[in-house]
Amino acid sequence: MFATWRGDLLALIAGGLLPFAFSPYDFYPLAIVSLVTIFLIWLDSTARRAMWRGLLFGIGMFGVGVWWVFISIHHYGNVGFVLSFFITSVFVLVFATFLAMTGGVAVKFRQRFNLSATAALLWCFPAVWVLFEWVRGWMFTGLPWLNVGYSQIETPLGGFASLLGVYGVSLAVALSAAFIAIVIRNIYIGQQSFHIVALALLWCGGLLANQLNWVSPAGEPMKVTLIQGNIPQELKWLPSMKVPTIDLYAQLTRENWESDLIIWPETALPGFFHESGNFLAGLAAEARFNNTDILLGLVYLDREQRQYYNTMMSLGSATGFYHKRHLVPFTEYLPLKEWLSVLVDIIQVPMSDFSAGSDDQRPLPIAGQKVGISICFEDAFGEEVIMQLPEATLLVNVSNDAWFADSSAPHQHLQIARMRAKESGRPLLRATNTGVSAIIDHQGRFQSIAPQFEETTLSDVVVPMQGATPYVMVGNVAILVLLLGLLLVPLVRHR
Repeated sequence: MFATWRGDLLALIAGGLLPFAFSPYDFYPLAIVSLVTIFLIWLDSTARRAMWRGLLFGIGMFGVGVWWVFISIHHYGNVGFVLSFFITSVFVLVFATFLAMTGGVAVKFRQRFNLSATAALLWCFPAVWVLFEWVRGWMFTGLPWLNVGYSQIETPLGGFASLLGVYGVSLAVALSAAFIAIVIRNIYIGQQSFHIVALALLWCGGLLANQLNWVSPAGEPMKVTLIQGNIPQELKWLPSMKVPTIDLYAQLTRENWESDLIIWPETALPGFFHESGNFLAGLAAEARFNNTDILLGLVYLDREQRQYYNTMMSLGSATGFYHKRHLVPFTEYLPLKEWLSVLVDIIQVPMSDFSAGSDDQRPLPIAGQKVGISICFEDAFGEEVIMQLPEATLLVNVSNDAWFADSSAPHQHLQIARMRAKESGRPLLRATNTGVSAIIDHQGRFQSIAPQFEETTLSDVVVPMQGATPYVMVGNVAILVLLLGLLLVPLVRHR
């Protein structure tokens, strides 16, 4: 069906189209179209050819979808164009390899159990696709970016998030693609009706799941304010900008004392905790006087251990700290430091030797609620966010996406945050330096959203939630069992 070069080219194009299913474009049907295309291509491929075509699909997918890594390396890391392009290309190639393995394993599995095209599409390809999404989410510290489930936050399939998490939504996308691929393969045979009905039932199931309510209000509504300072990344860590930055955030805070909770972004205070004691003590006293709590980002130095942390600190009714646990490799810490230390000099990232916070940190008591905190891309790991649930009644994510300028990265990140809210049944407050700052309800819907690249504040009333969705209770265990169950069907039938 697909000549060698045509199949290769089509795989590359299908991968390049997939990122447009995600924010800020939100052409969500493209996720299904891309998977239909690559599934049909793999059906007519040997295992080796499927790996090659999977690699091409991955190059298109990540080359278009995460090209913004180049911005942080070249524009803000001050690395030359050629070297930045090389590093970005290696990054894309590494993660494209997961798509190569997906294709090779899927086709090898089909050959091993002598599956028909229909059986391969039903029991094998969707399960292997999602299984490798999950592997990509933890291997090499994990990069669960562009998981196809995120693209469906606005569709009926998003309803599966509270049941099975984002990987469950990815499986629904992959199964939808499989049913459509089967119909295309059988278009001249007249066997389409069963699979069309199955596709309709799958989407109706998502609609029904969207109507299920697993949580209830935890106390009275509260007013929150997010502060977006819009400090340019190239100026953020300059010594001359420290005082103006602190003055700006203090001024915007004092204009919003009527709020129950005020949130500053990640490292909004550009300095160490121990150097800012007098300022923080004064701000805490003002907050208590106005019956307001503040959550702000700074750098915390443990002077005894000589370790420093990317930290969120609460001020007001209580003082507490959350230290970031899941660090970004090559920017917040350097893996294989003995061999790769030269990269520290090449990629000039301020504060690039953080230590990881403890995994047993609990939600902070803030403004009468228990707040589960994630910093930067920690919210990309649903299994880690739910570690603070069901105790947490409110989620907060702070970030500094200024590293990626006016690219798709901040919008993709916001879409990921919305999925965390939907999975957990908790409102999520997202405060960022340059945007996109947003207040998201417990269904993953926008309540308020701030304009990007503007100095502004965003205020709204949120309702904290209690209770546990099925995903909060079992995490990724349920979807992994389901994936293994799908793969066992061909094995049992074969025997």
